[in-house]
Amino acid sequence: MHAEHEFPGRDPRAVLHPARDGHPDAGDLTGDVRVAVVGGGVAGLSAATCLAERGVTVTLMERENYLGGRVGGWSTELADGSRATMNRGFHAFFRQYYNLRALLRRADPRLSGLVALPDYPLVHSAGYRDTFAELPRTFPWNALAFVARSPTFGWRDLPRLGVRAALPLAQVSVPEIYHRLDHLDADALLGRIGFPAAAKHLAFEVFSRSFFAAPHELSAAELATMFHIYFLGSSEGLLFDTVADSFPEALWEPLGDYLEDLGVELRTSTPVSSLGHGTNRRFVLWTSAGREAEVDAVVLAPDPAGLRGIVHRSPELGRPWWRRALSRMREAPPFLVSRLWLDRPVRRDRPAFLGTSGYGPLDNISVLERYERQAAWWAGRRGGSVLELHGYALREDVRPRQLRTRMLAELHRIYPETRQAGVIDERHELRADCPLFPPGGFSGRPTVTTPERGLVLAGDAVRVDLPVALMERAATTGVCAANALLHDWGLRGHPLWSVPTRGRSALLRSLNASP
Repeated sequence: MHAEHEFPGRDPRAVLHPARDGHPDAGDLTGDVRVAVVGGGVAGLSAATCLAERGVTVTLMERENYLGGRVGGWSTELADGSRATMNRGFHAFFRQYYNLRALLRRADPRLSGLVALPDYPLVHSAGYRDTFAELPRTFPWNALAFVARSPTFGWRDLPRLGVRAALPLAQVSVPEIYHRLDHLDADALLGRIGFPAAAKHLAFEVFSRSFFAAPHELSAAELATMFHIYFLGSSEGLLFDTVADSFPEALWEPLGDYLEDLGVELRTSTPVSSLGHGTNRRFVLWTSAGREAEVDAVVLAPDPAGLRGIVHRSPELGRPWWRRALSRMREAPPFLVSRLWLDRPVRRDRPAFLGTSGYGPLDNISVLERYERQAAWWAGRRGGSVLELHGYALREDVRPRQLRTRMLAELHRIYPETRQAGVIDERHELRADCPLFPPGGFSGRPTVTTPERGLVLAGDAVRVDLPVALMERAATTGVCAANALLHDWGLRGHPLWSVPTRGRSALLRSLNASP
């Protein structure tokens, strides 16, 4: 595991957010300290890890029968009799995900559960193709190199840009960017800047939809923050790692063993229905098994719907304004992950991950045997391929059967060799449980701390004023939730790292700040 003050990646301008000092271990306190963590996804696992490492007694309760939440996996039997681990689709572990990677390093110091992808090209149905391989990692050289070789955005387009409107993209500071741009949607911001239509569709729309929302449903501030994290504000680069095997085997089983060695009680298949004030300790929880042992604090880290439900069924909690704010949390539109086990392989030059635009509901294609050991074993044994098709920001009334024919047709357009392939088996996961960050929503987002002392929130829907997103926001809020409780007990917290908290160019910062 990295030392607390060692740079977590390649960027020498990564920012350390030091931990508050205090007692090193809960053993220094009078009496034991007990915490219930509700939700076994990235945020809950992060919080449980940070608490247990300070000697806190932790019970983690997870509704599903597996850890990992939206990055979890479960076993399924295929039509040919073999077993496979299904999940909710491809996940990119960017090198900027400092706090998530620090969590995984607890059990896997070398991050051997991840594998690097050499590129992830983007293609448009009109014939355009962009790539991020071999780009410089640091702004402005990465942006200049992208413009120099992109077929959708060239030097001739630069004079047509609305430079003043574009400045916030290059000079993000959190939370100030939300005060400036949260009233706009991402599509309106891109219109003001005047990006060429092809670049807007191939780069920006693919980017927005990969974060579960169409540009007109996404806050412009959220888009600007994401560009800062992944491209303009960090020198870690745009390439990423993905999981080298099934999610449980590569990620969560090792971390679960680490937590159990620390004394954490891991209880899967344990949905929490509500909580209230205890008699001897601050809180009591009710699960499907009934009343649980009382605890001193609770970390609520379920998905947005789970959080709303628990709070709704817990009338003693919080203040009316806080409860109303939680009730207004929205989910992003549905997305579909379709996994196909084919009886023949795709061409050897097909990338592991391909982003698409202009191909109807199909947003990307993954070739799993390029990176996942389990899929590679199956493909080698059967002489086939394991493909994953993703469709994001779908209509609310969509059904997998309706989309299957269309998505297969688009797959055949992009990878014509699949037209002759037989489908040995298939799985379709239609979900609508990711948070939506709509225009104007920032001020109402729930924060880590709550009006209820000893009750904290964690998850990718929770506000934290650092430049983080997606899994990294979940991991970061988990650390913040643990730190808030540790501080209350006088215990030492855990440090956090982030990409630079403002744009890298002093000149652009000055121009952006001028009226």
